[in-house]
Amino acid sequence: MNLVNMKINKNRLLIALLPALLAGCTTPGTHLTTGNKNVIQPSEEQQESDISDVVNLYPLTAQSVSNYRSDSLSVSQANPKLDVDIAKYEYQVGVGDILNITIWDHPELTIPAGSYRSSAEAGNWVHADGTIFYPYIGTVEVAGKTVREVRSDISNRLAKYIESPQVDVNVAAFRSKKTYITGEVSNPGQQAITNIPLTLLDAVNRSGGLSEDADWRNVSLTRNGVEENLSLYGLMQRGDLTQNRLLQAGDIVHVPRNDNQKVFVMGEVNDPQLLKIDRVGMSLTEALSNVGGINQLSADATGVFVIRTSDDKSERMADIYQLNMEDASALVIGTEFDLKPYDIVYVTAAPISRWNRVIGQLVPTISGFNDLTEGMLRVRNW
Repeated sequence: MNLVNMKINKNRLLIALLPALLAGCTTPGTHLTTGNKNVIQPSEEQQESDISDVVNLYPLTAQSVSNYRSDSLSVSQANPKLDVDIAKYEYQVGVGDILNITIWDHPELTIPAGSYRSSAEAGNWVHADGTIFYPYIGTVEVAGKTVREVRSDISNRLAKYIESPQVDVNVAAFRSKKTYITGEVSNPGQQAITNIPLTLLDAVNRSGGLSEDADWRNVSLTRNGVEENLSLYGLMQRGDLTQNRLLQAGDIVHVPRNDNQKVFVMGEVNDPQLLKIDRVGMSLTEALSNVGGINQLSADATGVFVIRTSDDKSERMADIYQLNMEDASALVIGTEFDLKPYDIVYVTAAPISRWNRVIGQLVPTISGFNDLTEGMLRVRNW
C-alpha cells in the first residue's frame, strides 16, 4: 500500500513541475517577425530572381591584376595650359581695392595728406560703383581694368592739365578678390587674389599643408557653381601637374576628411574590422595583414573575395574579384590590387568548417535531449 502511495506522489510531483519546465522552454532573446507586418512588395521590374544575374566575377591572376589598377593616370606630366594661363595673367582691379597713384614731379597730387601715411592709408579706394576720384580729372572707371589700362586712362586725362604727366599706378591693398580654402588643411580660410598668380598648389601650401585626416585624392574645386574633382595625391606625390589649377576670384577649394575612405574586412579572418585607407592607399594584401591574415583553421584559401559596387548599376549591381591564395606566393598579386572606398573584403569558410558549424549547432540539442531522457528515467526509477 505504501509503494502505491509513493508512485502516486511521484506522479503528482511531476504534474506539478511540468508547468515550470514548460515555462523555461520559451525562446530566449529578442525576435522580429515579418508575419504580422505590412510588407511592401516590389514591382515586377524591381524583383530579381537571382542576385547572381547582376554580379560579375573576375579572377585575379598575375596577368589580369594590372588591368584593375586605379593609378594608371597618376604619372608625372606637364601642364602646358596652366603655363600659358600664368604667362598671360594680369590682375584686374576690383571693388574694395586700394590704388596707389604716383604723379612724378607733382607731390601735391601724390601725397596730399602727408608723407607719414602708408600707401594703403593714403591710396585711392575703389568704390562700390567701380570708380575712384582723382584731382582735376574727377571720377575714373577702374573696376575690371588692369593697372596698365588705368595708368593709360589717367595719363590721357591729366594731359589736359599737366604737360607730359608721368603716371605710375599700382595696387596698394588687394581686397576685392578672394579664394577660399576649406576642410582638412592646417589653416583654412580665405586667401587674396593678387598680382601674383595663385595656383591650387600655392594655396594649399599657404594654408599650412594638409592635416592628418585629409583625403588628398578627392579634393574639390568649385567655380561658378561647377564642381571639379582633383587629386593632390597625383599632384604632390606623383608630379601630375595636370591636377594643378590657376585659381580665380570666388573659387572654393575643399579638402575633405578621409572618413569615407573605409573598407570592410569580414569572414574567416583573425580580426574582422573596418579599416581606413591612408594617404598612400591600401592593397588587398595590406588589408589582410591589418586584420591578422586569414584564419588558417577555418578559411578557404581559394575564396578571398573583394566585393565592389559597380559604377554602372543599370547593367550590374556589383563586381567581385577573387584571389586564390592556396599558394602563398599569390599574396604578391594582392599587393598589386588597390582597394577603393567601401570595398568589402570577404574570406569564405572552407566546406568542412561550415559542416562542423552545423554539427556544432545540433550537438547542444542532442545533448540536452539525452540529458532530459536520462533524467526522466531516474525520476521513473526513483
